[in-house]
Amino acid sequence: MMLTRRHIRVKVMQAIYAFNQSKEDKLDGSEKFLRYNMKQMLDLYLLLFQLLIALRDFAEQYNLKLQKKMLATYEDKNPSQILVTNKLIKIIASNPFFNEVIKNKKLDVWDIDSEYVTILFNELKEKEWYKVFNVKETTFQEDKNFVIKLYKEVIAPNEKLYDYLEDKRLTWLDDFPLVNTLIVKSLEKLSPQNATALLVPELFKNNDDEAFAIQLFRKTVLKEDFLLQEIDGKTPNWDKDRIADLDLIILKMGIAEFLYFPTIPVRVTINECLEVAKEYSTPKSNVFINGILDKLSKEYAKKGKLNKKGRGLQ
Repeated sequence: MMLTRRHIRVKVMQAIYAFNQSKEDKLDGSEKFLRYNMKQMLDLYLLLFQLLIALRDFAEQYNLKLQKKMLATYEDKNPSQILVTNKLIKIIASNPFFNEVIKNKKLDVWDIDSEYVTILFNELKEKEWYKVFNVKETTFQEDKNFVIKLYKEVIAPNEKLYDYLEDKRLTWLDDFPLVNTLIVKSLEKLSPQNATALLVPELFKNNDDEAFAIQLFRKTVLKEDFLLQEIDGKTPNWDKDRIADLDLIILKMGIAEFLYFPTIPVRVTINECLEVAKEYSTPKSNVFINGILDKLSKEYAKKGKLNKKGRGLQ
């Protein structure tokens, strides 16, 4: 499972923002954008795993060129083989389901965009911890540790790769930090036995999560006038027109969760809204959003409007 509920909320927030900016009346286009935006995260995940294979293949060609040099040094004749012979990358590259998905999604792009593979490899080969593996036979765990280090210290922080992903698909920018975390976790667990499940994971935990995304989007957009009325009067020091766009969207989503999602606890909704605001809105947003949602939740509870099912949901 890749998408957490929090990340789903972020995707919904982005879709609502795009819908508001488009000035459209129909939801169809924005719902398609929401579904597309969520699925893009899996594509990025697959693409970055494919990058490990591309780096291995590049290293193999580079090593062959070194060994064929007319005046090859000892180091040229004995280059680091840790990437070329890496047992973990071999598991990735030999997984038939992973390769089939890459082919079907047309994500095998690193031959065309090889300049970025070159940039990453040139950075890697200058690392002292890469050079020490020039003659050493490695264990599977050493190979795994190397790939994790490669990913954390060379791939994930590379600014040129970040710029490339931004040009490729703008929606990937918000996904990149989470996908990096997921890839490192998958690399730590990866083995021949679980390779398929980790290399091509399910996007959602279950059908309920996908339904939650669509319903939260619809309820927030279709009930907008009512949700704005609920906010009116709860912001004595703020004119509605002065509230940041994202803050207003987060507030409307929070209120929609209070009223239309009976299985989600009030405290979970508030905490999630605050985390999203912390990541995407202004420094003062947290206090502002927390104050309004806390006030409204208490008011709804007093009036019996929450209609939450199960213990501890209020």
